[in-house]
Amino acid sequence: MSKQIVLNLGKGNLQQGFPTVIAQLWQTDTPHPMQFTGGLPAAPQLADLYQRWQKMYTALYANIGWRNLADFEIEEEDVTHISQVEFAQLCEELQQGLNNWLNSPLFLNIDRKLRTQLSPTEEIRCIITAESSQVLQLPWCLWHFFDDYNQAEIALSPPEYARSVKTTAKKTASKVKILAILGSSENIDIAQDKTLLQQLPHSEIKFLVEPNRSQITAELWESGWDILFFAGHSSSQGKGQIVLNAQETLTIDQLKYGLQKAIAQGLQLAIFNSCDGLQLAQDLADLHLPQVIVMREPVPDRVAQEFLKHFLALFSRGNSLYAAVREARQRLQSLESNFPCATWLPIICQNPAEISPSWQDLSGQKLSLQLPSPNLGKLPLVFGSSLIITLIISLIRTLGGLQTLELAAFDLLMRLRPPEPPDSRILVVTITDQDILAQGKEPRQGSLSDKHLNLLLTKLEQYQPAAIGLDIYRDFAVNPQQPELAKRMQNSDRLIAICKRADPQYDPMGIAPPPEIPEPRLGFSDFIEDDDSVLRRHLLAMTPNPISSTCTPAYAFSTRLALMYLQQRGINAKFTPDWDLQLANKTFPQLKTAKGGYQSIDTQGSQILLNYRFSPTVQAIAPQVTLTQVLTGQVNLNAIKDRIVLIGVTSNNSSDYWTTPSGKRPSQTVPGITIQAQMVSQIISAALDNRPLLWVWTQWGEIIWIWSWSLTGGLIAWSFSSNKYLTITISAAVMLLSGACYVIIIQGGWIPLVPSAIAIVITSTARRK
Repeated sequence: MSKQIVLNLGKGNLQQGFPTVIAQLWQTDTPHPMQFTGGLPAAPQLADLYQRWQKMYTALYANIGWRNLADFEIEEEDVTHISQVEFAQLCEELQQGLNNWLNSPLFLNIDRKLRTQLSPTEEIRCIITAESSQVLQLPWCLWHFFDDYNQAEIALSPPEYARSVKTTAKKTASKVKILAILGSSENIDIAQDKTLLQQLPHSEIKFLVEPNRSQITAELWESGWDILFFAGHSSSQGKGQIVLNAQETLTIDQLKYGLQKAIAQGLQLAIFNSCDGLQLAQDLADLHLPQVIVMREPVPDRVAQEFLKHFLALFSRGNSLYAAVREARQRLQSLESNFPCATWLPIICQNPAEISPSWQDLSGQKLSLQLPSPNLGKLPLVFGSSLIITLIISLIRTLGGLQTLELAAFDLLMRLRPPEPPDSRILVVTITDQDILAQGKEPRQGSLSDKHLNLLLTKLEQYQPAAIGLDIYRDFAVNPQQPELAKRMQNSDRLIAICKRADPQYDPMGIAPPPEIPEPRLGFSDFIEDDDSVLRRHLLAMTPNPISSTCTPAYAFSTRLALMYLQQRGINAKFTPDWDLQLANKTFPQLKTAKGGYQSIDTQGSQILLNYRFSPTVQAIAPQVTLTQVLTGQVNLNAIKDRIVLIGVTSNNSSDYWTTPSGKRPSQTVPGITIQAQMVSQIISAALDNRPLLWVWTQWGEIIWIWSWSLTGGLIAWSFSSNKYLTITISAAVMLLSGACYVIIIQGGWIPLVPSAIAIVITSTARRK
């Protein structure tokens, strides 16, 4: 995207200041500009500095051949005392003075507001307009703004401008028509200019060598000129003048009607590769010519030739006019050891009411013609570089360098999935803060007294649930005063309780199971967090270790409940000898190292990815009722019969809260009973509803996928020469990749998004170097 700044200094001068400065910021996709106001103080010292610089510049270049009409009279004493060191010091002083002036408090409002709207990567056209010709002569390219925005270029404009009236239809020819005037070559070499013009692609050039006025006038009245070019001697002393031959000079006024005709018939650009051209540009601006490129001061022959060479090459290859001038001007820096201030000389004079054309616009080419035919010989290089970049990215990925980004992308895709209805086969009975308080002084060792637990189980079993899961730790025996509860826990055929496995690092003891519950009706409650404390994996089973832990069941709590429920419905659910989950005839491989975005994780036990059901939130996985509602008969019988009933604590004082892909803020954490419900739902939904469990490709499958996108980036760069269209196409490719990953994760597949996007960008960028 490109932006245009029109900085209008208005009325004023360096001696009195500029009380009202208006900056308009135009964007290519908006019809109206943003506008900011400010001012600039008087700076008479800046005018004095520039006058001193002009005199010293003229004296320093006195013995160098340049393309100037006037002979400067220089006192011998001045020449004697001028050195390049003194000149360099004056240049630095002028630059500092200019920036101090532009850093004044009156101007800061404009500077700050412009910077908030601009990016260093954008192409920016900055047009300075003022009534004072003196302030336009200053070397605005030294403004520090252009150091911070290296895609920006300066242009000058008079305060009044209007769009030219075109009298011919839009151009249909496929060549740029150039009228090239080669004036007097006395003491300079303009043959090189002619050679450079002749090398331009898609061009038709008419050369007029040392012509007279009538010849130029006749050609200007011919239709269809796109560019007017002049090389030779010129001057802005008084009226702008060009030297045609040994006998004749010419002003813009003397070509007024011919130029008006040429502009009306499509003349877009004038290039004066000659000295001191600001007055020539001013005279052409009065005729509303869209763009003029001139040299602001007398220019050495070598500098003029180097600028023209680079500008024509860049502009004809598809760079914008401003980008081509900027780079061609900056490349003159290599000459500044012999030609100081060479980079200050070229300047664009722009009519802000006109659009700056590209070479393709001038030639009338469509986009398809603008794009050069790809070089088939570079295809092997495209394939080779994309493969190398893929291997490098895969190596970084294997070392865990992208795991954080991949997990963040995974969480985002999970949150963007369409909501699913709650799982009605599950009922969650919550024990809230109010439920705990309602138990009064009843003896209890945890959140639920033995009396109320017995009442709850009695009530639930009356309504014949398929299974009851007690997600509350009870590493103590039932109170002797509640023998009915002890008997119920020993003999129930549907009650599953929990314990916690020992962890050598974090919990070497674990939590023992309820003494009354036999092992076949026990499940461990352990979850596995990632390094960022997010639960993304489901631990299904682990090999028992009775030596180190009193919690010895092989299956997780959620697994026990799901298998019990499925077996009641005739579904064969079990684990293979390799600890892969098998539901009916379908086997789900366990998660191992280097799977999906995971590259370095603890893969103990049988783990799978947890495919959360967002309906519409993690906590809304299933219908919920409170302990009080069950005990007081406020629950519909149909909400219990044949359901999996999970009992767990949701008190705000509980430490059993977990972070999920739905968000990491404290308000987004969910109680452990919700996680257990998600895990139970995942297994029974996969068996009964064919709801997918999350799967990943093999490592080689993922590498091939990343390489395919890396190759796509390389082919895009190989096919496009314009940075504008390249950026758009790369953005479209990344969006297409993201859309593909989103569609596939809805189907249960987690495929590489971040590595593939990086591969697209790096390969396309590398192929542009």
